[in-house]
Amino acid sequence: MTTIATATGGPSGPPDQQGPATGPSAAPASEPEVRIRFGGITGPGLTSLLGAAVGSFALCWLLYERLLPLSGAQGFLLSWYVLFLAMYWGIGRTQWDPRTVRENLARVVVCSAGLAVTALIVDQVFFVGEMGEHAASHANFYTQDMERTASLSPITSGGALAAVIGSLEQLGLATLFAVPLGIATAVYLAEVGGRGARAVRTVVEAMTALPSIVAGLFVLGVVILTLGLQQSGFAASLALTVMMMPIVTRASEVVLRLVPGTLREASYALGSSQWRTVWSVVLPTARRGLVTAVVLGMARGVGETSPVLLTSGFTAQFNANPFNDHQVSLPLFIWNYVRYPSSDMVARAFAAGLLLMFVVLVLFVTARLLAGRSYQGGSR
Repeated sequence: MTTIATATGGPSGPPDQQGPATGPSAAPASEPEVRIRFGGITGPGLTSLLGAAVGSFALCWLLYERLLPLSGAQGFLLSWYVLFLAMYWGIGRTQWDPRTVRENLARVVVCSAGLAVTALIVDQVFFVGEMGEHAASHANFYTQDMERTASLSPITSGGALAAVIGSLEQLGLATLFAVPLGIATAVYLAEVGGRGARAVRTVVEAMTALPSIVAGLFVLGVVILTLGLQQSGFAASLALTVMMMPIVTRASEVVLRLVPGTLREASYALGSSQWRTVWSVVLPTARRGLVTAVVLGMARGVGETSPVLLTSGFTAQFNANPFNDHQVSLPLFIWNYVRYPSSDMVARAFAAGLLLMFVVLVLFVTARLLAGRSYQGGSR
């Protein structure tokens, strides 16, 4: 918790040159210097933390099981957490000053929030892995499609190869469309501006909260029904582009505004134009942040189901051509087969969910590694 170190100061100089500290002209003695170091766990702090946790758990159990007609695991955990904070604050008030109590309480709240989020993510991963382990443990799941697999077919038949190829192709096309448009819009908002910047920013912020099914309906009505384009992976990538572009734009704008203005001023002082400054100074400086913006957009698009359902259709056959006929993707594969009454079909759907999380993880790690290498190369 918070530790306080006290250092005392005295008159400086050699002892033989120091006069007596008496008389009206004598300098007042220096005050003790107090240094406050935040971080670390002390013995009393750890004891107080464990005591508050155990005491609040016992009190919550007494209220739930003996005194009040309450039940439910979620209510128990929430009540335990509230009682724990109250009891920890009370214990801290008996031994620390108010500032230290507030510091320790804030640290406990922040750390517990991080642990709760991590626990939820780990629980989801293990749940999906447990439900889909029966199908994911067979090699045919990664090498076959569902064309010759029925509801009662054994688990050794069928797989999600077609869905993996469809997801990668649709996400790749959507990224190819959304990233240049999103970054160009962000450059306009952050570097150019003008009268239209406020209207463009308002539209982008509104599109950030756009329901995914509206994007699918837009592509269905404009591209498929009006222009005559058939349902395909390309149409699905257009719908994903509508979902990804505002995310890339907003995140890229924030990153570009974080570039120090002194770098722009130095470039202008050397005679560079605005577009040259943006291309050679601003964008390379914000490269890692821009890659993060792209990853956020890809994470938004890779798991969308409703726009893909309306624009790409569903098929059990393998189709590696996104510009012709229906094409299945991993979210659509999960949505279709998780509704089957067969336990093997449900296992295939959960295995596809596990595979989808793995694909997102691979994309994220690859993007971060490429961003790190590019940043190091540019810094040289």
